[in-house]
Amino acid sequence: MGCFFRLYYPCHPSEIREEPLWMPRYEYCCGLAGYVNLNIGWCAPILSMTFGSYRVPVCWNAAVKQDDKFPLIIFSHGLGAFRTVYSAVCMEMASWGFLVAAVEHRDQSACMTYYFKPKSEHEQQNENTTPETTSSQYQLQEEWLPFRKLKEGEKEFRLRNPQVHQRANECVRALKLLKEINSGKSVDNVLHKDLDLSMLKGRIDFNNVAVMGHSFGAATAILAQKKHDDFKCAVALDAWMFPLENQLYHKFIKPIFFINSERFQTAENVIKIKRLCSTNKQIKIITILGSVHQSQTDFTFLTGHVLSRIFQTKGTIDPYVALEINTRAALAFLKRHLDLKEDFGQWDALVEGHGEHIIPDTPFQICSL
Repeated sequence: MGCFFRLYYPCHPSEIREEPLWMPRYEYCCGLAGYVNLNIGWCAPILSMTFGSYRVPVCWNAAVKQDDKFPLIIFSHGLGAFRTVYSAVCMEMASWGFLVAAVEHRDQSACMTYYFKPKSEHEQQNENTTPETTSSQYQLQEEWLPFRKLKEGEKEFRLRNPQVHQRANECVRALKLLKEINSGKSVDNVLHKDLDLSMLKGRIDFNNVAVMGHSFGAATAILAQKKHDDFKCAVALDAWMFPLENQLYHKFIKPIFFINSERFQTAENVIKIKRLCSTNKQIKIITILGSVHQSQTDFTFLTGHVLSRIFQTKGTIDPYVALEINTRAALAFLKRHLDLKEDFGQWDALVEGHGEHIIPDTPFQICSL
């Protein structure tokens, strides 16, 4: 069974660098159009024109920075998203010394994803190949998985609950795969043969592992830390608690940090979070005032005035300020529960719901629940 994620890691700066496209493939435009219930025929080309040329400001396949071991974060995306939608958050965390694995889930909660399956003998015999085609490429073909919508009359919990368990298991699978890479075991990477995974041998600190996610991904992170002991704590960005079964609440005993937006949280969702607090005293909760659900995604930076109004991707808070609050608060929380050498405790006031002085000359408001 495969594992699909994008890695963000500290690297040495380079004047010559390749920056990857933010939208990995045109199929993801089709997936986004379908997810928001718009006609794929006209919406996907518009999305491609809007987002297709954007590039992520990182060094693609660069050499790993040769410093100490990296603490690890497994990141889970939200409903209808995919592995690159949280590049800003993942890049920020990597810039502070973390290795971040942004999982793309294959439970059909991503707007679109794909995997490779073996080709039949007939397909192999009829395919035109080149001398450069590798044996693994010759024997495999892409299989695309679109977003799975609710069927008429279907109860949403019966769909989302199995999905959140599959997602959590995929986070654990990513963790285990990285352990194999860290040990020096050869891992077959069918996507990018030019990425030297051996450079990560012995470089990952598995004594300092956290799991993080947004919305559906936040619920995934909460569940994943229960499923594997290596996850020391979880950071839940604007958590959607609905997919988690009530019977598990008393089993979530590890530290959790909820960073909520002002506009997304419903009374029902807040009640679920408070219920979790009643059995877990290691929970911290803050709300960033002026933020919306998409303030923790890349869409808040990439959409213009019209799209931001249609899809509510921007709040009243400056997107860059919101990103800085999110990452600094998360880093301060991780400092409390992981053995990190950096002085992230300087931002500890954010975890308690105050600390407006922490980002000079930048007005913002946060509060604790």
